[in-house]
Amino acid sequence: MPPLSGLRVLEFTHAVMGPTTGLLLADMGAEVIHIEPTSGDTTRYLKGFGTGYFPFYSRNKKSLAIDIKTPEGQGIIYKLVASADILVENFGPGTMDRLGYGYEKLKTHNSKLIYCSLKGFLSGPYEKRHAMDEVVQMMGGLAYMTGRPGDPLRAGTSIVDITGGMFGYIGILLALYERQTTGKGKFVKSALFETTAFLMGQHMAYAAITQTPVPPMPARVSAWSIYRIFDTADHNQVFVGIISEKHWERFCQAFERPDWLQNPELKTNNERINAREWFVPEVENTLKSFTKQQIIERCEAADIPFAPIATVENLFDDIQLNEGGSLLETTLPDGTHTKLPKFPLEYEGADFQIFNNPPGVGAHTIELLKAAGLSNHDLEILTKKGIIKSQS
Repeated sequence: MPPLSGLRVLEFTHAVMGPTTGLLLADMGAEVIHIEPTSGDTTRYLKGFGTGYFPFYSRNKKSLAIDIKTPEGQGIIYKLVASADILVENFGPGTMDRLGYGYEKLKTHNSKLIYCSLKGFLSGPYEKRHAMDEVVQMMGGLAYMTGRPGDPLRAGTSIVDITGGMFGYIGILLALYERQTTGKGKFVKSALFETTAFLMGQHMAYAAITQTPVPPMPARVSAWSIYRIFDTADHNQVFVGIISEKHWERFCQAFERPDWLQNPELKTNNERINAREWFVPEVENTLKSFTKQQIIERCEAADIPFAPIATVENLFDDIQLNEGGSLLETTLPDGTHTKLPKFPLEYEGADFQIFNNPPGVGAHTIELLKAAGLSNHDLEILTKKGIIKSQS
């Protein structure tokens, strides 16, 4: 049985940050009820970069389609809150309070409720601002560190939304642990900007120690003499990283360069860094005489770090992900059958599988409201008024 089985979660979320927290809870076995409008969560209909948001972050959840702005809808939510363990929300600042679903209000309905609020900023001068992943990557220095000098660049995934959602999840687990002793719920808050600052902590420490501006990653001086992408003979690319003297020795043997081992100018990593001006071009020329597959085979045989440069599409066929059972067969709301990444954790005695495909709008409305005590007559009236929707 998954470790969080028996817990009930109400999820008032959209986009990525809040749904991430809900996904982590759902994959661990909690009953996560996604509260969405009768027209459907707007995330369902995003195009472009947002096309995959809802399909990925909504597995193992239930959908309750309801108009939460009506008195009838509010009454139903309060009834569900009384039976809930956790509430997750990432609406704009003040929205939940305005709708009557703020923490102070809901804890009067359930003193054991753990309320997780996911925002752009924690308490402080910025806390009422709206934010999104790209905004905080820019203002938190992450875009500066990712791009080339003078060309800030956001990371290639919603890294801050996802990490911020993970911090919210950690806060919920802490509150659950504390509740075992106190019997009381807790307000937990995570935020995008402070998450970005945390991710930047290693660079801030570097700046404090060196008292010099920190260069962006593409302009950095690596701590390792060989730690980069190399072109191959067949016009592909492979990353190779040599981070110990044992790696260096095996690298020279694997690529038939005993002369490098015998060269006193290349004896240590720091000496190789000092010789980088002439040494790195030699390494580039040597590796460029091998194909991508030859480099991979030699690096693997020599037990040194390497990586082919993969695309998103390559992940579907990756043998580690497939043979290791790290992809879950998933049917998306539009009927598409695919494989998507599993919760990336091995946990003794549990196998985090998919038990609910991403739901259609209102797929579980009737089931959930009947369990909450509403009669068929009640449900018919609410449906006719447009207050609830069930999947046809």
